Amino acid sequence: MEVSGGAYGDIMAAHLVKQCTCLLREAARLAPAMAPIGQLRLARVAHKTLTSSATSPSSHFSSSMMKLVDSEKVFTLYPENHIDQLIKKAKRPEELLELLDAGHHLNNNQAALIFIRLSQLLFEKPEDKASLIQDARFQQLLRLLNSQISSVWHGTLPRLLRSLYALGLPETSKELQSVEQEVRWRMRRLKYKHLALLADSCATLSQKQHSKELLAELLMHLERRWTEIEDGRTLVTIMMKVGHLSESLMNRLEDKCLELVEQFGPDELRKVLVVLAAQSRRSVPLLRAVSYHLVQKPFHLTKGVLLDLAYAYGKLNFHQTQVCQRLAADLLSLAPNLTSGEVARCAKSFALLKWLNLPLFEAFAQHFLNRAQDIPLPHLCSMLLAFARLNFHPDQEDQFFSLVHEKLGSELAGLEPALQVDLVWALCVLQQAQEAELQTVLHPKFHTQFLGGESQKDQNIFQKLLHINATALLEHPEYSGPLLPASAVAPRLSALDRKVTPLQKELQETLKGLLGSTDRGSLEVATQYGWVLDAEVLLDSDGQFLPLRDFVAPHLAQPIGSQPPPPGAKRLAFLRWEFPNFNNRSKDLLGRFVLARRHILAAGFLIVDVPFYEWLELKSEWQKGAYLKDKIRKAMSEELAK
Repeated sequence: MEVSGGAYGDIMAAHLVKQCTCLLREAARLAPAMAPIGQLRLARVAHKTLTSSATSPSSHFSSSMMKLVDSEKVFTLYPENHIDQLIKKAKRPEELLELLDAGHHLNNNQAALIFIRLSQLLFEKPEDKASLIQDARFQQLLRLLNSQISSVWHGTLPRLLRSLYALGLPETSKELQSVEQEVRWRMRRLKYKHLALLADSCATLSQKQHSKELLAELLMHLERRWTEIEDGRTLVTIMMKVGHLSESLMNRLEDKCLELVEQFGPDELRKVLVVLAAQSRRSVPLLRAVSYHLVQKPFHLTKGVLLDLAYAYGKLNFHQTQVCQRLAADLLSLAPNLTSGEVARCAKSFALLKWLNLPLFEAFAQHFLNRAQDIPLPHLCSMLLAFARLNFHPDQEDQFFSLVHEKLGSELAGLEPALQVDLVWALCVLQQAQEAELQTVLHPKFHTQFLGGESQKDQNIFQKLLHINATALLEHPEYSGPLLPASAVAPRLSALDRKVTPLQKELQETLKGLLGSTDRGSLEVATQYGWVLDAEVLLDSDGQFLPLRDFVAPHLAQPIGSQPPPPGAKRLAFLRWEFPNFNNRSKDLLGRFVLARRHILAAGFLIVDVPFYEWLELKSEWQKGAYLKDKIRKAMSEELAK
């Protein structure tokens, strides 16, 4: 008799179900005798399920098994008993050690749980660890653990090793080495998140050689198994804990983040950005993806999330217009409830982004006016530096800066020297520096510490001192000194040793063709004011070029000519303005470059501005030359009109 394939399959399935039913019935009969090794509710429930499903369709069989697994998530081979409860509820290390004195028979996992609980109890009392390790009962517990280490559960083993590191066991401890070796043997079977947490412990809780070797193995496994990550929360946690330990692992985690970013909530997005900012990783694809979801999804962003997002975008210098607009709008609504520290942090973040939102910054200024007496000086300094970077002048400028000067007062001299220079420089940018403040940083006893400094930080500070000195010379005619010595204001080679930009190169080539001869102008002119002119020319009253080298040049630290310029002659300075010199999405220069322009004007120059957005529209060499000639004519005619 022929049997169809489907009927044959049904017969075989029925035989299989019958055999399983018999086996489970026998297991249920033997259950009382096997009770000491654990609960067998799973067997009885499975028996009932399989029996009732013997005549049901296969789909019903699968559904029942899924329900069974879901309902039995708490099943363990060793159910929680009285000793487990005592370990959990212990409030003092002594209570855990007394379990040995009481003669309790600890199974292979309970000894490990005691160590884990001990590390938790001693987390805030590290001074008690040394005496605990010397306790005879602690050593007895270590020996018990060592004899049963191969039976400790997979999920407990990584937590056990973390706890032994936290308790400060010596590197030579054979019990510690045994646990580490067991971790190595089981590494393929441990969950990915357990490996990540263990790697974090190896990196932070122990710096010894044996821990570093284990850390290298853990990182290798984490990098190989990165595809096992299935949820965003685990991914973000791993990025925060161990991403900084391996460049190649972090690259893998960023790829996985791009895959799962659609599942992230606002907190996960915040954490991803903060991790990238902490490691200064400007991963543009990931930043774009995070920005897209922040803009497109109707997330409710709390104050903490908003501040962290602003910090991360500012630190990474990543501009996304819609994100910046949303951050500014949401923070403006929360401005009355911000603390002074949060205001300072927020102002600094937007300054790094070069994003000037006038209503928001007016709210920051008003916050200071309302709480001037309670705002700590460091917070005021951060706010002032942010205002200077963006060249922001509050509506109530006089009142604001009178409170600033009052707040600084005698405290300026007590600040860190670099911060003193930054603050006075910021006041110079905002045209609010007072004579006493200029004298504080231009005094020889103060500025000599920065003369001849080779580090980049010292050179940046000294550059700002040059700008402060120029402010005193050019914008404060009543200033009586002191000033920087002539030897200090001489341009350094580093002032000209910079990478040439495409705009700079094209401008120089066009100027060379326009001037024709090197006597008619100079390129890359370093002044005693700390600024470098792209080019300088001298024109007589008829607009004809004059030979620069024949005439005195007070803006240079070392004069090159002896004759005074003829009556009506004018010096012109060409200043190019690159894209980074402007506020984001604006044609307003940043504060630093506003200061430069003011100084060059005060030094007696007419300025020919060459902004990038105008230069990019010029295609041919003829257009570029005609553009510069037209700029020169306009500058001369505006001067004559005055």
